Amino acid sequence: MTLKQLRYIVTVAETGSITEAAGKLYIAQPSLTSSIQELENEYGITVFNRGKKGISLTKEGEEFLGYARQVLDQANLIEERYTGSSHGKVRFCVSSQHYSFAVEAFVKLLKTYGGEKYEFHMRETQTYDIIDDVSHLRSEVGVLYLNNFNETVIRKTLRDSGLVFEPLFTAKPHVFIGKSSPLAKKRKLTPEDLKPYPRLSYEQGEHNSFYFSEEILSTLDSDKEIIVRDRATLFNMLIGLSGYTICSGVISEELNGPNIIAKPLAVDDHMEIGYILPASVKPSSITLRYIETLKALTG
Repeated sequence: MTLKQLRYIVTVAETGSITEAAGKLYIAQPSLTSSIQELENEYGITVFNRGKKGISLTKEGEEFLGYARQVLDQANLIEERYTGSSHGKVRFCVSSQHYSFAVEAFVKLLKTYGGEKYEFHMRETQTYDIIDDVSHLRSEVGVLYLNNFNETVIRKTLRDSGLVFEPLFTAKPHVFIGKSSPLAKKRKLTPEDLKPYPRLSYEQGEHNSFYFSEEILSTLDSDKEIIVRDRATLFNMLIGLSGYTICSGVISEELNGPNIIAKPLAVDDHMEIGYILPASVKPSSITLRYIETLKALTG
């Protein structure tokens, strides 16, 4: 295996085409194909499915691609450190539940590490997909929460995926509501206060189990349920429909505006919010810097 072969695989994966990748790499198409096949034979894997409709990554190809990108990123950092030059984009990816502090840390990291060339991904996504992204190295780090209800299931899923959970902070349950909501005048809210209003939750797709819910107390009955996929939609509906969502209470007015507020919820529960990493892969310097930034924002 060579760094050149890894670059070939990453370029093919990014373009989705052997022909286009060969053009970008200034190499003959047969030579590119042969080089990738040599690597596949060396490790006894198939990185790409090849068919009439083109090529696509296999499952083991997705996993290999994650490792390849990490190796290339480390090689790029070494070259930049000792020669002052860089041959590629700085790449970094975070998968997270919908937390403003995770986005704020991402923005701060980008301002420090972005440079002239970069490709940063901020994936606010479903809980199971966060675990899957990090376990297959599509993301360097994931951000999610544990509590008494979901901890056994989530920790088992993390162990089975070769991941570790590291806590950042513990939050008491809060309710996000619009500033003009009828509930906004109350100092503290109870589950009974919430009953007349629509409850907003994030969709969890095919893994729509209560254990993977992003909102704690998801088993509480609610007559009015609205399921959404993104934070902007949720916030708009909190304001427009006087809805609510149960959360950590951590919010950034700079990122989310002044019209969403958090009220404490009078229940005996908590959220242990933390980050997940692959147990067998040493975090990159960018990953460690992101974790430091998370700690600084939430400590």
